[in-house]
Amino acid sequence: MKPVDPQTLPYRPCVGCMVFNRAGLVFVGRRVDQEAGEAWQMPQGGIDDGEDVRRAALRELEEETGIAEVEILAEAPEWYAYDLPRELVGIAMKGKYRGQRQKWFAVRFRGPDTGIDLKAHKHVEFDAFRWVEIDEVVRLIVPFKRQVYQNVVNIFRKFAEPV
Repeated sequence: MKPVDPQTLPYRPCVGCMVFNRAGLVFVGRRVDQEAGEAWQMPQGGIDDGEDVRRAALRELEEETGIAEVEILAEAPEWYAYDLPRELVGIAMKGKYRGQRQKWFAVRFRGPDTGIDLKAHKHVEFDAFRWVEIDEVVRLIVPFKRQVYQNVVNIFRKFAEPV
């Protein structure tokens, strides 16, 4: 198979949610599709054609976590992009994208942890979750997404306080 030049591929439009609980901790889920080690990340996913980004963020959040009781706190002022590692280009994301271009939202989870259902949707993304301090989020993500996560942490840090 001939290697794919990443420059010839677009970024996948995507949304993400930094979910804070009442204690100011951040939700991370352990991805089910990792072959080596553990990979934890915040809820994120694709935007459907013509879909509003806020609606997409709330839809993806509910599909991946079952979380529906949220208040949107803020929207990141910019879109952030990451590139896939060279060995995943042409393979990951059905081989159609070089990476993702993401719009992030900070949301406050208003429900109890019993309202979290990782099997809420037929396509399960996470097999476990936990609440972590905001400074732990960047360390948990795969290396090629770390700069995006650092940007998100910097922008939404003010929400990492108990309410």
